[in-house]
Amino acid sequence: MAVVLQGKQASHAPQHLIGYKMHIIAHRGNVNGPASENENRPKYLLSAIFAGFDVEVDVWHKDNKWLLGHDSPIYHVGQDFFTNRMWLHCKNIQAAEQLQKTNLNWFWHENDSMTLTSKGHIWCYPENYIKNGITVHLGSPTQQLPKIFGICTDYALLWRQHA
Repeated sequence: MAVVLQGKQASHAPQHLIGYKMHIIAHRGNVNGPASENENRPKYLLSAIFAGFDVEVDVWHKDNKWLLGHDSPIYHVGQDFFTNRMWLHCKNIQAAEQLQKTNLNWFWHENDSMTLTSKGHIWCYPENYIKNGITVHLGSPTQQLPKIFGICTDYALLWRQHA
């Protein structure tokens, strides 16, 4: 039986996802709703990781420096700040050029419905659900989702209870 979501039919979950708990990623470090004043701050990201979540991080590389920030590069970090618990969203070409030299999990997209991360995960824009994909869903868990690999959300704590 397929799951219907907002008029769209989703595929059956693959065998390896049956009984699987959805992977929850804290969008820019948010775990309890949007907090634009804290998003992408290094300590904020680490607190989400310490709470047990992976984090999506907006990453820039400029003038041989690593910086974090959504609309612009704000917070300086060293490359050693990045861990395998981070999904690095490249915000400029230079970040992608530098990250392709690493074993870190990174991706680039602008207006695409989906993209592949450097580790082969399917990263989906909001309202796009695909088997084995990770969907950006910034709202609280108010609907039943198809069995997907993961969700990137501002409400990680609520999704943890819901999943």
